[in-house]
Amino acid sequence: MPLTSAATITPARRLRGRLRVPGDKSIAHRYALLAALADGRSSFTNFAPGADCRSTLACLRHLGVEITEGPARAVVVVGRGFGQLRSPDGPLDAGNSGTTLRLLAGVLAGHAFTSTLVGDASLSRRPMRRVIAPLERMGARIEATDGHPPLVVHGGPLRAIEHRPETPSAQVKSAVLLAGLHADGTTTVVEPAATRDHTERALRAFGGTVGVDGLAVSVSGGQRLSAQTLTIPGDFSSAAFWLVAAAALPGSHVIVEDVGLNPSRSALLDVLRRFGARVQVDVTATEAGEPRGVVTVEHDRTGSLEIAPIEVPGLIDELPAIAALAAHGGEVSVRGASELRVKESDRIAALVAGLRALGIDADERADGFVVRGPASGMGRPRGGVADARGDHRMAMAFAIAALGAETPSRIDGADAVGISYPGFFETLDRLVR
Repeated sequence: MPLTSAATITPARRLRGRLRVPGDKSIAHRYALLAALADGRSSFTNFAPGADCRSTLACLRHLGVEITEGPARAVVVVGRGFGQLRSPDGPLDAGNSGTTLRLLAGVLAGHAFTSTLVGDASLSRRPMRRVIAPLERMGARIEATDGHPPLVVHGGPLRAIEHRPETPSAQVKSAVLLAGLHADGTTTVVEPAATRDHTERALRAFGGTVGVDGLAVSVSGGQRLSAQTLTIPGDFSSAAFWLVAAAALPGSHVIVEDVGLNPSRSALLDVLRRFGARVQVDVTATEAGEPRGVVTVEHDRTGSLEIAPIEVPGLIDELPAIAALAAHGGEVSVRGASELRVKESDRIAALVAGLRALGIDADERADGFVVRGPASGMGRPRGGVADARGDHRMAMAFAIAALGAETPSRIDGADAVGISYPGFFETLDRLVR
């Protein structure tokens, strides 16, 4: 299926097949940024192909970093060394990528020049005060429009801080740690709940030293990083949509190969088991501290799920996929996920509106949602037209939900999948039976 602004989803009986997903975009962002700060030439294979990571590469090029791209999604980054990024000659465009903007703000805070970080209309609506505040405490000066991008970062000498964010966020944690590499002293982030730890693992892989004590993560300033040659595992959050579809549709059997299995990212696997799916996980390798392997999911039975607030930080990117589970039967209830309202879209409002448009019973909560699938013997949802609202995860979630409808459905804004998974609809066509 070509990548167009609308996609038609035909109902499916089951999904079956073996596949690989694109490289993990969370890891790819971090590897590119650390390689730019390292000494030497880093080389990565299976680099994430989506628009978000391309934004990071484009920004780094404007900061004087030499980057070449080759076949098989190979990327070579020639590091400029500690504190040696070049003042850009224009705005740095993060596109739709909150990761690019927040992490790069942390890096630029420690460089003695002024830079402007901009984004598209969606990113320009996303709140940035949670990253601005700690960076200013460290000594940077950041101008924003009512706490939103564009961000004008006036960098310079930084001092170490201990930061205790009220809301858990891997992006905020990472921005502060990256700034801490350029600070005088030891910078510590103490999280209210554990978030994904790709930054900590990547720093160690590039020769850095990271202290971890429970929910506290620390880095010392002035560390030199060394170039690395690494292969990026498949993106677990992209695989999540196929794993959910296999769990939801009777007769389904899906195998995802070479997918990242970082424990801070893979909580979905236990959620699918709770829903009633058969899940098998085989770790085949670990590189740069990141385990990877093969995940097999088969439908067994349909159940109900309650996602508690304490689970949300470990599932934040998978919650749209989890919502699609209930489109095929059962019920999914989520609380403590107000963070979803400030993602690429208001994901709570967008999810509920889109699922309702497909004929699925769903309700908003202030901090979550409830989705009620058809009861046994009650038939399928009718299908309809769902608007992805420019959000890649909405487009994929609605596509998986629409597989269970009575009639074909249309997903408007389907081209948003290009942010993270350009080949999503082609893979869907291949797996549908």
